[in-house]
Amino acid sequence: MSEAIQPKAPSFIDAVIPLIALVIMLIASVQLFDDNSSYGPNQVALLLSMGIAILIGLKNNYTWDSIEKAIINGISISLGAILILLAVGALIGTWLLSGTVPTMVYYGLQVINPSWFYAATCLVCGIVAMSIGSSWTTAATVGVAFIGIANGFEMSTAVTAGAVISGAYFGDKLSPLSETTNLAPAVAGTELFAHIRYMLWTTIPSISIALILFLFIGFNDSSANDGNTASIQTLLTTLESTYHISVVNLIPLAVLLFLAYKKMPAFPAVAIGALIGAVWAAIFQQELILSMAGEGLTSVQGNLTVIWTAFFDGVVVETGNGEIDELLSRGGMSSMLNTIWLVMCALSFGAVLEHLGMLRIFVESILKAAKSTGSLITSTVATCIGTNLITADQYMAIVMPGRMYKEEYQRRGLHPTVLSRTLEDSGTITSPLIPWNTCGAFMFGALALTSYDYIFYCFFNLINPILAIVYAYVGYKIKYINDKA
Repeated sequence: MSEAIQPKAPSFIDAVIPLIALVIMLIASVQLFDDNSSYGPNQVALLLSMGIAILIGLKNNYTWDSIEKAIINGISISLGAILILLAVGALIGTWLLSGTVPTMVYYGLQVINPSWFYAATCLVCGIVAMSIGSSWTTAATVGVAFIGIANGFEMSTAVTAGAVISGAYFGDKLSPLSETTNLAPAVAGTELFAHIRYMLWTTIPSISIALILFLFIGFNDSSANDGNTASIQTLLTTLESTYHISVVNLIPLAVLLFLAYKKMPAFPAVAIGALIGAVWAAIFQQELILSMAGEGLTSVQGNLTVIWTAFFDGVVVETGNGEIDELLSRGGMSSMLNTIWLVMCALSFGAVLEHLGMLRIFVESILKAAKSTGSLITSTVATCIGTNLITADQYMAIVMPGRMYKEEYQRRGLHPTVLSRTLEDSGTITSPLIPWNTCGAFMFGALALTSYDYIFYCFFNLINPILAIVYAYVGYKIKYINDKA
């Protein structure tokens, strides 16, 4: 019997070709389809680039069976996120029907001053995320409400989304309840609270700068300064006439935040939140439900039909005001299907590149050039961002670079907290900035955004990696193994 042919390691050129192809196709996708590029064109670009990588892998003696298994394993990584996405879609649908989100918008419009709205959005999302340890849950609940308030003030939803994401990732990053905050020190080989304390040196200055920028934008926003009294009053009046507005409507939010605080996994917690929203809708929004039910249905049939539809296809509210209808009409599991499609394509592409050894080629090439501590930390930041781009998953962007660089950090005498902090400063933070990453796709879908302008306003997420690199080159707060505590 002849021995099986061993696969060859890819060359640097082999590894670069699929990435160049992807970049070219993504640029073409945006040029041709603009804001619709993530509704099919980007998925095709990812799949075609994956096909190019597969051809190179077959040339290097990899078998189709092994590549197919890698793709399946790559997709399986996303199944937990897919379940959460579906649950979030259902939650948004039932919370719009129950009046939970409209009530948050209603009270928010009355309490928050437009001039400091963006900064307040960032701060509140940060506090909530730190309390529950989840940027996703924060964005899907209070984040959705802040987008609604921004529409009421006629302020920028792009800046608001940037504030939501900045705050959510700030709180998530420092929360001991967060999965990524626990994962980074575990990969680097350090202790959780030592990791959190060490992150403060880059995280607090980053969020402080972000808050100053949000305040500056808010005080210089003509919409904020004008007050938009007429449009705000119109929205308040419409919400009052459409929904039964009451503090009681906020109980589904309180229950969800409590479940998250008690560390219940995201999928069952969000699913329970969606179910409670459905119950609340049946109890407190009967007039709205019956107005949405089809003719000829009994009260029971109408309730079942409307609430059931809210789970899978969201709600359609007709108030006579097109802008308000657009604000209140969305949600449902179906609203997340395009996001799921994008995530699956991106993870498949990343899985193929990892299986074929193409990612390791990049890291090995980088390490040869990283002579100083500054260049090593910068290389780690770049690798984490690159892994987020290629594998489309923030957990991969922490685990893979962490494994690859751990030995080199030890060899150079750097304390494990340096590596764990760098993994979070880049791997965790940059994930929502990439449209096809699980986090970027989630934020785009959950916040019902229509363009990627929000990326430029995620100030915390943009500043934090830069600050990590600056610290590395000036040698500020870089801890060595032999340093005294």
